Amino acid sequence: MSNTENAKVAGFTAPGLKEDAAQKAIALLDDRLVALIDLQLTLKHVHWNVVGPNFIGVHEMLDPQVDAVREMTDTIAERIATLGGVPEGTPEAVVRKRSWKDYSIGKGLVAEHLSELDKVYIGVNGDHRKAIDELSEVDPVSEDMLTGQLGDLEQFQWFVRAHIESSSGELKR
Repeated sequence: MSNTENAKVAGFTAPGLKEDAAQKAIALLDDRLVALIDLQLTLKHVHWNVVGPNFIGVHEMLDPQVDAVREMTDTIAERIATLGGVPEGTPEAVVRKRSWKDYSIGKGLVAEHLSELDKVYIGVNGDHRKAIDELSEVDPVSEDMLTGQLGDLEQFQWFVRAHIESSSGELKR
């Protein structure tokens, strides 16, 4: 069986977890792995290419997010392996598996990058939430893992939004 089809390849899964539940969990986690690898690369891209007023604050805000998201990808990859799957983290696999367009801004002003980064977080966080709902039916361990990650991801989005929020609470887009 090929992992490109999100198929379990080992002859085992976590004790007490049914094969079909493991298969579904692996597929959901694989999707989250791709999204978070893409997110960490996008965050680093923004870190390198943001300019203008408040540059240094945003530049320094993003590195801890990159590190945390990188840790999340490691946790998900290890969970996939625990369930008997094979995590794919190659650039080709990420491009092949993702369902969204590449981040389109190169060098850009703080507000421009953060408005676009907010949209990236909307997608990643929304899909994490959907995966949590689906995992609740098949694997509470993976569900709990993603729930913890979502708390951090939502906080990171709040940090981003604090830079593009007006005093009346509206996001400047």
